[in-house]
Amino acid sequence: MSILPPPPSNALNDEPRFKLITLPCEWVEDYRPGGYHPVVLGDVFNGQYKVIRKLGDGSSSTVWLARDLKSSRYVALKILVSKIPGSTTELRTLRYIAQVAPVEGPGYITQLLNEFEHQGFNGVHKCLVYEPMGPSVDTMVEELPQFNPRMRGMKVRYPLPMAKSILKQSLQALAFLHKNGIAHGDFQPGNILFTLSDVDSTPEDVLRQKEDVKSRSISPSVQRLDGKHDKWAPRYLCVAQPLVPFTCYDEGIKVKLSDMGGAYFFTDPPTKPVTPRDLRAPELILTGAVNRTLDAWSFGCLIFELITGQPLFCVPWSKFEDDNHLLSLTGRLGALPDDLFKHWKTSSLYFTPERKLFNCQLGGITPGKEPLMAGPELDEEEGHKVKALIRWILQYDPAKRPSPAEILCDPWFCEIVV
Repeated sequence: MSILPPPPSNALNDEPRFKLITLPCEWVEDYRPGGYHPVVLGDVFNGQYKVIRKLGDGSSSTVWLARDLKSSRYVALKILVSKIPGSTTELRTLRYIAQVAPVEGPGYITQLLNEFEHQGFNGVHKCLVYEPMGPSVDTMVEELPQFNPRMRGMKVRYPLPMAKSILKQSLQALAFLHKNGIAHGDFQPGNILFTLSDVDSTPEDVLRQKEDVKSRSISPSVQRLDGKHDKWAPRYLCVAQPLVPFTCYDEGIKVKLSDMGGAYFFTDPPTKPVTPRDLRAPELILTGAVNRTLDAWSFGCLIFELITGQPLFCVPWSKFEDDNHLLSLTGRLGALPDDLFKHWKTSSLYFTPERKLFNCQLGGITPGKEPLMAGPELDEEEGHKVKALIRWILQYDPAKRPSPAEILCDPWFCEIVV
């Protein structure tokens, strides 16, 4: 069987190598030098960690549930793409937290248990071993029993007590990070994870993912278009199976912040933070300014999202996404101040020289009205409190935005018992 030379590292610009895989998996073309390490169920890493289940994937890593053969406990194994250097921002941040807050840190941030490097066909991969966690906040809501089976017209959102608990715990975690001079940088529902019940007492065969194509647990065989063998990709891809059945979500829920890959120290801010598109502060959109209030802005947006079940600013990807976002901001929060508006290079497409809006595809809020803040358990009085809280946080002037610690002192959060 003939083997081709290694695929180039800039495979994005090349013709596809593989037959299309339509399952919700990582992009198969990224199995190349600099990219993902090929993993199949049963692989053992570092002579210690046996892979039994896929938990998730992202643009820079795949995450697996593994059995620690030395301690007989389960761990989450995060295998980074090989183009990421061994000493990552994530790793430096976690090491620092372990040094300055070894007792307090694990209560707020997913705990790093070990680290090592693995030499593979696609390069040297940094591997981070974490405590295993359950689904993220953005996916767990879909798994709640009251929404299964799904009925037409059903509004999928967390019950108010759950939403409040998630918000307060994630805010406490942000306050912990900021107290230690760290910004999360990628604060979003996908990076807030539920803790698990006593998963270590669960037999391995119960947790092990099945190698079953029919049940869509794994993909059909990965095949090159030219029919030749490819050692840089795995035999098949696994569909992520978060540990939903083993997650604490009914009583005494506990969440932690994860994925510190976008974190930064306040003393060393990045030039290009990885803040999610619809959670960006206006100064970040218009000037690229990075400050210590970006996490707080993202959190203010999340309050609305968790309570209502819909994003405060819906910004679909397009070449006009910044304009869409700024128009949405204007519609929800009011006109941008002059010092920000002057940086909006395409504002003339939407505003007259007198700054009167004449073209807004997104519509906006009816004059004199405010964004709807209501839910089946949120009465009018509490709705006003939450709107006032969000407006206090989402101020255009970063100097006036409250810190996570100050937000925690708001009466609405003081009343929430975790």
